[in-house]
Amino acid sequence: MEDWVQRAVNRWPDVPALYGWLALDRRGRWRIKGETISRPQIIDTLNLNYAADERGRWYFQNGPQRGYVTLARAPLLLRAEDDGSLWTHTGTQVKDISAAYIDEGGGLWFATAQGPAALHEQDLDWALDRLYVGSKPVQESMLLDVLGLSSGAKTNLVLHLGSKRLPVRRLDVADAPGTLGFVSEPKPMPGEKASH
Repeated sequence: MEDWVQRAVNRWPDVPALYGWLALDRRGRWRIKGETISRPQIIDTLNLNYAADERGRWYFQNGPQRGYVTLARAPLLLRAEDDGSLWTHTGTQVKDISAAYIDEGGGLWFATAQGPAALHEQDLDWALDRLYVGSKPVQESMLLDVLGLSSGAKTNLVLHLGSKRLPVRRLDVADAPGTLGFVSEPKPMPGEKASH
């Protein structure tokens, strides 16, 4: 969080949280009341002041007020760079991935040091170049077999990330929030002050 934001929270600690206004779409674009935010200054402010509470609800801290974010996919959307590195939609490089999952549509999900993340759908080639079965690159027929497994099942896929080898589990999209620890549609908790 930026310093000015923390000062505002300290000065006005009881401002009601805002729900239902702010969203993050499946491509990592910010939306307010359904409209895509395009001004770079606003996007930068959102990215710098984006965090999660202890319940896995992600929010933008707008001065003293939290604006909880409705997530179309994951709290963080990852893009691959030409050098193979992954970056969050907020502009931070992903350096530590502790778990990898593949959903029923072939999308990849990760537990990262920054939080729960999904690979942007335009970067699936990045994944295909790094998915192996044993010592062989994954083939389409092998991938189809994995996609047919039930959520939570172990797969024979391994994701190669430099020298790190990460086993890939099956995970249905509907199970991602519970497994990775985030809330897709944040709601006020009982007794919590909220604005709509």
